[in-house]
Amino acid sequence: MSRLSEIRELVYRELRSMPEEMERVRAVVHLNGVCLAAALISAKRGVHQELAQIAAMLHDIAAYTSGSYEDHANRSAARAKTLLYEMGGMRDDEIAQICTAIAKHDDKHVVDGPLEEVLKDADVIHHTLHDPSKKVKDKEKARYDSLCQEFGLGMRATNA
Repeated sequence: MSRLSEIRELVYRELRSMPEEMERVRAVVHLNGVCLAAALISAKRGVHQELAQIAAMLHDIAAYTSGSYEDHANRSAARAKTLLYEMGGMRDDEIAQICTAIAKHDDKHVVDGPLEEVLKDADVIHHTLHDPSKKVKDKEKARYDSLCQEFGLGMRATNA
């Protein structure tokens, strides 16, 4: 089994603690949607695809399992670190890269390293394209516009 498949299994087990079935479904949809977007963006930008996808699968884990988005990026990074060490099979530097990306994924106004940027952008892609009827969040508009330009999409946040 691939490391990504192992992570998915770990995440699905973690999400079983969520009391509401529809919230669990939304969590699975979001995490897998961000994972798919991370695969595409990382491939285009030459960023380590597997690490990007693993970070995507874990980026909101603490928010979902606790029901709180307060400081969820840092709490998710801490939970991810524990899960990755428990799983085994990953180097310390890989875990550090994944956890750094997760910790920084909610600060959409700051430009960070390549893996962090892939995760932030993948999160924005899923937030904006999963339900096009929703307005683009103010903190995500600039990123969304840049992504539309990068991928040749004819959409703009100002029109969303």
